[in-house]
Amino acid sequence: MYIAIIGDIIGSRNIEDRNEVQNKLKDVLEDVNTRYAEDIAAKFTITLGDEFQGLLNAGRYAMDIIQFIERKMYPVKMRFGVGIGKITTDINSDLAIGSDGPAYYLARKMINELKLSEKKNKSPKANIRVTFEHKNNMEALLNTTLALCTVIKNSWTDKQRTVIYDYMEFGDQQKNMASRLGISQSSVQKSIAASNFYNYMDAMNTVSKILSEIGENDDV
Repeated sequence: MYIAIIGDIIGSRNIEDRNEVQNKLKDVLEDVNTRYAEDIAAKFTITLGDEFQGLLNAGRYAMDIIQFIERKMYPVKMRFGVGIGKITTDINSDLAIGSDGPAYYLARKMINELKLSEKKNKSPKANIRVTFEHKNNMEALLNTTLALCTVIKNSWTDKQRTVIYDYMEFGDQQKNMASRLGISQSSVQKSIAASNFYNYMDAMNTVSKILSEIGENDDV
């Protein structure tokens, strides 16, 4: 069982400097390929100007990778389809292009469902959607959780997001965050408390825990 991730840029046609954004995306994906090399079966690769894909052989860092890309690409908005299933062709570990199988079909299906949901203005909003090759009773729970996490993310103010992204990047004490950001420690504390960040992280960690069983237990 593999985890295919397909991502793309929301509203890319409306971005003024698309070349700059594409170059930034390329750099971010190279960083992902280095940081998470142990779990990557085929390196994350840009497949079109505003779309990319990668293949994981384990699910433990799938959400970390997605959050890393989101954080580094902000304020550019992203969507992600995650497909969990088999790969039926040879895999080129240096390039996530050319291989095929249910994992990729399902990731593509999730991207298309997100796009359709956006066009129909459905609620709750979501920018990450997961599905499994074999019917799985966790799928609805995962996608509901991810949708609610998107609602929380979309409620963050710019100030809160700056504090949150610093915490996600460095994960250290609030006094160090305050020093880096040039604000008071109480401001850091207030931003985190008002943003429902801990609820968001608890939910995302739960998703990660479920996905971490993939590669260890192929019956997931």
